[in-house]
Amino acid sequence: MIARLDALGVVCALGQGKQAVADALFAGDTGGMRRQEGWIPERSVTVGAVETPLPAMPAGFEQAASRNNRLLLAAALEIHDEIQATIARHGADRIAVVLGTSTSGIAEAGEHIAGFMNTGVLSDEYRYSQQEITAPATFLADWLGLSGPVYCQSTACTSSARALLSAQRLLQLGVCDAVLCGGVDSLCKLTLNGFASLEAVSDERCNPFSVNRHGINIGEAAALFVMTRADGDDQTPGIALFGGGATSDAHHISAPHPEGIGAQQAMRKALAAAGLAAEQISYLNLHGTATTHNDAMESLAVQALFPAGVACSSSKSLTGHTLGAAGALEAAFCWLSLSEHNTGRQLPPHIWDGEGDPQLPRLNLVPADATEQLPARGGRYLMSNSFAFGGNNLSLILGDLP
Repeated sequence: MIARLDALGVVCALGQGKQAVADALFAGDTGGMRRQEGWIPERSVTVGAVETPLPAMPAGFEQAASRNNRLLLAAALEIHDEIQATIARHGADRIAVVLGTSTSGIAEAGEHIAGFMNTGVLSDEYRYSQQEITAPATFLADWLGLSGPVYCQSTACTSSARALLSAQRLLQLGVCDAVLCGGVDSLCKLTLNGFASLEAVSDERCNPFSVNRHGINIGEAAALFVMTRADGDDQTPGIALFGGGATSDAHHISAPHPEGIGAQQAMRKALAAAGLAAEQISYLNLHGTATTHNDAMESLAVQALFPAGVACSSSKSLTGHTLGAAGALEAAFCWLSLSEHNTGRQLPPHIWDGEGDPQLPRLNLVPADATEQLPARGGRYLMSNSFAFGGNNLSLILGDLP
């Protein structure tokens, strides 16, 4: 079943709002990637922080206050009119909320618990519910008065890509008529120090697929779609999720399969679900974290599926790795590439030092000065990869309607 992606709200290190994000994305603007102290002891690291002001929590939702929920609120407010129109059309009981996250409100919880360890007194502002994985979806549904299915996916870096795939299945099953779906994650010390303990965090801006790559940057973001069912004879222009593929090869608790077997299978399943051949894909958004293991296995997987090559890039050097939000954010970049916000028909450029790793297959990485990479509207299909700990792999395919 094809699912329409009727509206998008987005905020990340590139900016707030579709046009601001699109302008910075296609310009390859790395200005949002900045060195900061205070995240990891005795280190200054590059992070993709959202610098634009975030909205205050609505009245009556003070106990749900967290940076994570405020990021989500910023994305939701951008498409508030479209959401209200969807509620009016389908009814509050026929709309689901499915989000992906890995941090929820753990940033605030961590600060309160650190204060308790230092003083022995737990702040009155501490709320356990803030850190529950379901907190973002629950907040959004309560704020909008929705009574359809409400839940969060938390499968590390595939969380929000899996949320989009789950949303499509809810529509296919007839459980609901519309889904607010996407992902949100905020910067927090827990995740940054966790990745640092794996020796995976780069102090400098990340350098995906370079021989000089030396680890990831962490970022924060929210991306929220309104998804509805596309009828078989739908001739209304738009952007849709045509299919997705998920696998779990369980190769290792944190390292991917070195030959990218699960990654290949996820991409092949996405193509099969969309009824497409690999040659029909115009662009591939790579997971591209700039870690040694990920870049190596993804290069092999892409070469196996696209032996003739495919235009591709990693956006991690522009936004950082936004973890649970990454799948939805990078699907949003595909959405923006297909939308009227991309007036130059550009593709997201691959920002790196240009020094390829001779031990890896050569990929067709989109150069920073490329123009008019996409064909004219109609028959355009873009793929986005997300890979996570535990051998969790997911690929999505977005394209034009009709």
